[in-house]
Amino acid sequence: MTDNKVWFVTGAGRGMGIDIAKAALAAGHAVVATGRDADRVRNAIGEHDNLLTVALDITDQDAAHAAAEAAVERFGRIDVLVNNAGNFYAGFFEEISPEQYRRQMKTNFFGPLNVTRAILPVMRKQRSGHVITISSTAGLVGVDFCSAYSASKFALEGWMESLRSDIEPFGITTTIVEPGFFRTELLVEGSSTIWPELSIEDYADRTKATIEAWTGMNGQQTGDPAKLAAALVTLSDSGQPPLRFLAGADAIATAEQKARTLLEQADAHRELSSSLLHDDITV
Repeated sequence: MTDNKVWFVTGAGRGMGIDIAKAALAAGHAVVATGRDADRVRNAIGEHDNLLTVALDITDQDAAHAAAEAAVERFGRIDVLVNNAGNFYAGFFEEISPEQYRRQMKTNFFGPLNVTRAILPVMRKQRSGHVITISSTAGLVGVDFCSAYSASKFALEGWMESLRSDIEPFGITTTIVEPGFFRTELLVEGSSTIWPELSIEDYADRTKATIEAWTGMNGQQTGDPAKLAAALVTLSDSGQPPLRFLAGADAIATAEQKARTLLEQADAHRELSSSLLHDDITV
């Protein structure tokens, strides 16, 4: 890769996507910043000679290919893809409608697949590239009120871990980013957060209390998205990007607890688990 790279960032019209685009530009890179409304993206980031804004709905495969073509036409290459666009369908499982579940997976899982599928041919031709996908600590640990969101992020992480070995022979690296709580627009109702469509009396009190708690958390998150954006540029520019980057002290704590839990579960029934071989197998 050259020192001055071309970054392709989805969801760059709001939240962390704005910070990522600005950080890449500040580091001297060119940026293709995408969002559903290209004018909104341009207004959010500001005018820059090395900035191209492109309208992109990540759930539209044809639009993803068109955006990739526009990036190559303008800058000749794509070096870093940041799959950042996403949303949050919050609620207890039974209160999230089947259609809401499908929409969650369509955006958070199949959306990044669409964009990556459009851009990998460019990177393979270059024999270089870096795919960064923004996941969440909800992709490590499932918690109540987040079953749809966690499902989408768990799927995203499994795909990214497998993708790495697929594309490494072409000089393309991957990084999963698992942020803890950052002060973005994720918890803003009507922006990125969608509450459940269904209502079940057994859940009513908990749903009301949980929505109030989530809403009250907005604007109080400890993580600074601008610092995370700068960290991603540093990691990508290092030439040795990690498979996984835990973003925030809370993310590290979550990962450490998950690791301890997995080890405890492995030990809990070790003898029974190890006794399941066919009788004619010896080890």
